[in-house]
Amino acid sequence: MKSVLDRLRDEDREALLALTPTQRVTVALSLGERDLEAFRRASGLSRAEAARVLERQKQHGRRVSGCLAALIG
Repeated sequence: MKSVLDRLRDEDREALLALTPTQRVTVALSLGERDLEAFRRASGLSRAEAARVLERQKQHGRRVSGCLAALIG
């Protein structure tokens, strides 16, 4: 027996599969904008500051790429 969550997940998956690739990218970008706005409001930051904070958090703990550093200079 499927739970309500399973059914909702299936419906969401089917709805996304019915979209064209361009529409899927549009949905993904709008979700990112929605999340950035939620973070901005919760943090009391400007949009640019919130984006900068999230970008720093994303990069924190990542290793520097020697290959990329060599390509960039």
